[in-house]
Amino acid sequence: MRFLFDHDVATDVAMVLRQRGHDVIELRTVLPPTTSDKDVWAHACIDGRIMVSCNRAHFLALATATQAFPGLIVLKRRRTRVAEAAHLLNLLTNAGVQGLSNNINFA
Repeated sequence: MRFLFDHDVATDVAMVLRQRGHDVIELRTVLPPTTSDKDVWAHACIDGRIMVSCNRAHFLALATATQAFPGLIVLKRRRTRVAEAAHLLNLLTNAGVQGLSNNINFA
């Protein structure tokens, strides 16, 4: 699967997904930190990547205002990055591509 990780998602979580064969781009490597959420969302949609962010309010509003989008995963902050990665992997396993595509999910 193809993902775009927002600035607020840890690199450690991205590395776990990459180790499992997923295509993960971290936003900090393609856009400046001052990029608006609207422009970040547009980038994910144009590039066909599922957006992963801890920024629930802004991205939920953008997703609900968009008819077709690759997908949104709102990642809840956990005590450890290992726990965050585990919850995300569990979602990917249970939802699969069909459950993530054009849907809003929480991990």
